[in-house]
Amino acid sequence: MLAKRIIPCLDVRDGMVVKGKNFQGIRSVESPVALAARYNLSGADELVFYDITASSEGRALFTDVLRQVASCIFIPLTVGGGINSLEDFDRVLKCGADKVSVNTGAINNPKLIGDAAKRYGNQCVVLSADVKRVDGKFTVFSHGGRVNTGISAAEWVYRGQEEGAGELVLNSIDTDGVKGGFDCEMLQSVCARLTIPVIASGGAGKKEDFLQLFKTVPQADAGLAASVFHYGEIDIGGLKEYLSQNGVHVRI
Repeated sequence: MLAKRIIPCLDVRDGMVVKGKNFQGIRSVESPVALAARYNLSGADELVFYDITASSEGRALFTDVLRQVASCIFIPLTVGGGINSLEDFDRVLKCGADKVSVNTGAINNPKLIGDAAKRYGNQCVVLSADVKRVDGKFTVFSHGGRVNTGISAAEWVYRGQEEGAGELVLNSIDTDGVKGGFDCEMLQSVCARLTIPVIASGGAGKKEDFLQLFKTVPQADAGLAASVFHYGEIDIGGLKEYLSQNGVHVRI
């Protein structure tokens, strides 16, 4: 049995880690380099780095901060934000990323997923999807959760898998930053046809939320969170001990 992963997320804007609620009310937290170094020693299985305004501002991802983050950690690093071409994949990988997360760029050009998978391997391509309920349907949003694409989330992530994505990060806009638990209903619905690893994101508020996620959504291979780790509300080592004691296989 594969171990479930615990993954902190650095949402970076203007060189600082930030956090909001429902993708709104963004405020600064700390230096991404300082946080990355801390997570490298905390027992985190991987780290995710998002330049959260690269797509909406129509620019390339900041690489100077990324290089500093990559140089201070020894756990796998996934990087996203403003990934629109194979050249963007190449640039981010050369900065030290192990995997590249594509979101809006894949919506604009679905061929990007397959082209990147052929060049770099499926394991390198992570499809990230920001999902929100619209008229009772799970719908994909682009540009950092700002634009309603009208695309069915379940159909989109399945297409991404078939195009060649090796992993999926599924972000719930409805539960983001609310700390009321992961959006298990959305995860179960959207992931029903998937066979690739799924990282659940949005809603973690306490260690019990991770246990509920892994017990309720078998497709979830990892739980991703930000502020509860940034502010020390959940200790990653303690979380893993708790999960292990409750029958969830994790690396300790």
